[in-house]
Formats: sequence, C-alpha cells, structure tokens
Amino acid sequence: MRSSLLLTVLATVGSSTASPLLVKKANFDPPPGADIDILNYALTLEFLERKFYQEGLANYTEQDFCNAGFEASFYNNLMSIYADEQDHVTFLATALGAKAVQEATYSFPSTDVKSFVALSAILEGVGVSAYLGAAGAIANKAYLTAAGSILTVEARHAAYVRAALGEAPFPKPMDTPLDFNAVFSLAAQFITGFAPGAAPLPFKAFPPLTLQPSQYPYTEGSSSVTFSNAYANAMSAGLATKDTAVYAVFYSGLNVYYVQTYVTQGGKDYKIQKLPGANDTSSGELPPLGQTYVVLSTANGQGNNTVSDENTISGVGVLEVLPNGTSN
Repeated sequence: MRSSLLLTVLATVGSSTASPLLVKKANFDPPPGADIDILNYALTLEFLERKFYQEGLANYTEQDFCNAGFEASFYNNLMSIYADEQDHVTFLATALGAKAVQEATYSFPSTDVKSFVALSAILEGVGVSAYLGAAGAIANKAYLTAAGSILTVEARHAAYVRAALGEAPFPKPMDTPLDFNAVFSLAAQFITGFAPGAAPLPFKAFPPLTLQPSQYPYTEGSSSVTFSNAYANAMSAGLATKDTAVYAVFYSGLNVYYVQTYVTQGGKDYKIQKLPGANDTSSGELPPLGQTYVVLSTANGQGNNTVSDENTISGVGVLEVLPNGTSN
C-alpha cells in the first residue's frame, strides 16, 4: 500500500465526510532482498496454508464434513488442495535451497468444520492476493512464470471453496492485489513463533484491526462497519488524536475506496455508516464485492494524500460483501 500504488482518481461523489473515493492501483515496490525475499515471502504463506490443511484434515473426518452439509466429495477435494500446498512448499524450498526460510509455528482459530472451511476460503483468497500483488515486483521472468502457475491454482482453490460455502466463486472480474506488508499483517495473526535464529523477513505487520461482528451480511451500499476498539487503540499508540480524520480504505478488485469514519458514542470504536455501493462509482466500475480487505488510514485519497504503509493506522480486516438486494 505504498503511495506509488495508487494512481488516477476516478470519481468523488457527495461530501468528503461520507462518500467514498474510488482510485486505481498500480504495481508494488520490490523488497530489499528482491526476488529471494519474494520467494521466501511466498514460502512462508505456503507453510501457513500447508499447516492449516494438515491440522484441519486431521481434526475433522470425511463424515464430519458430510454432517456439516458438504458434498461427499468435498473432503477428498480438500485433501487434493492440501497436496497442492505441499507441492508448493517443496517447489519453493527447492528453488531457494540454503536461502529458504524455516517454517514458523502457527495457530488457527477454527473450532468446527464450518469455521475451518470459512477460514479456508479466506486464506485461499489471501494467497491469490499475495501472489498477484507480488507479481509486478519479480525481476526474474522464470520466477514470474512459476509464481503465476501457483497463483492460478490458488485461484481455483478459492473459487471451489467459496462455491461450497454458497458464496460467489468469482464475485468481480478482477482479483485484488495486496502488497507485502498487508499480506504479512494477515499472516501474522496466525503466526505464534519463528524458528530460533531465523533471519526475519523484511516486512512489518500493522497494528491489528478487528471488525465488530454483524448479525447481518455485509452488503454493498448499505451495511455499516464498526472497527472494535480501533479509536482507543490508535489513541493509546499515538497513531491518531481526537482531531485526526481517519478513513476506512477498502480494497476490492483493482479498486480502492475511501470512506471517512466517525467515533462511536462509546469513544472506543471507529465506524462508517455504509459501505460504498454502485451509486458511489462511475464509468461502470463495480463497488466492493466478495472478499474485501480494509485498513484504517489518515489518508483521504485526495491528490497525493493516498494510503501508504506509513499512514496506515491498523489493518488488515477481511469482510465478505454481497451485492445489494441479495442475502446469504
């Protein structure tokens, strides 16, 4: 989410305090270690996915998935996904040789089959966003082709699991790229430790962002979003003052949407009144749909004041956004 990622302002609708600003994204800056750091970044994510499926498929049986309402073939297809993640780990570790990072330790919050599958969909979507975001920073074309080959399989995984959950398998015509620190922030939520003496990756995790649970599905153009304790956390960390204008910045497809937040009456949370909708875009652009990412930033999207790692207060949150007029 560096400033170089955000280019042309497409539309501003209504007042700056409530209406979203829509902008386009460009390519990402390479990390200091160039391709080696990028491959180790990918390997860290593949380690995470492999461990997730390894633990989940050991904890839940084929019958457990059937009892939860999934098709009889679903368990075996998840086993195939697990095998793919294992192959990805082997491929990247072999390519890196002695330069490969060691596997971290992980902890996942799923407590039953349905929460496991829901988290599977999120992780596969993050994998797609990670490879897509890193693609423009890869210098070696052979590495780029290999990463693209993994990306397309991760996208198939994501579409399959989303369809099994009753979600749109491809909610937008473009997938969402995320930069290195954004993806690392998502992965850090599950990392409990690194191998002793392991060299750290050159990425940082933003302060975590928690979305308050909603009893209703998130719907474009209508749903409010509350960020639990985000105001209190930003104040205590010195990342904002009571006079700081803070924006919820949503990433969906190749678009970024800014919506100014306000502080709830309790004085702890930031909140937006509604998600951007179809009426807030122009030139046929779609609103946020499907797996959507959000950070809080002091940037408002106007001119050169665009979201960057330096002005991000917290993130990254994930929410599933439905088209207006649907329910799931």
